[in-house]
This record gives sequence, structure tokens and C-alpha cells, in this order.
Amino acid sequence: MQVIVNGMSESQHEDITLHDLISTRGLDPSRVVAELNREIVPGEEFPKTRLQEGDRLELLQFVGGG
Repeated sequence: MQVIVNGMSESQHEDITLHDLISTRGLDPSRVVAELNREIVPGEEFPKTRLQEGDRLELLQFVGGG
């Protein structure tokens, strides 16, 4: 299936969760904000949120520094 992640179209397998997609990118889900189809998804919902054909996803990762 095709989904849009940060403005780029990409293929994903049919049964992928938001948590899976974040993890496969090497990101720490506890440091990521996800917007799915213009709605913020709470971090505790990542494992339960299944992606669908045509979904639009924006991922932002918090970075610390000083």
C-alpha cells in the first residue's frame, strides 16, 4: 500500500502499525510526535494505530541540546 510520510510517497506492507513504521526508521517512539491525516496521535496509541492506503503521516522527533 502507498502512504505519504513527511511529504514523500512510500510503499508499506498492509498490516503495519504506526509504532512499527516509527521503529523501522530507527526512531525512539517516546521522542516522536505523529500527525496522521491532520490529527495528532498520542504516543500510547502508536501500537494500536494501523496505517491505511493513502494515509498522510508527519513525524517529528524531539532533539535535545544545549
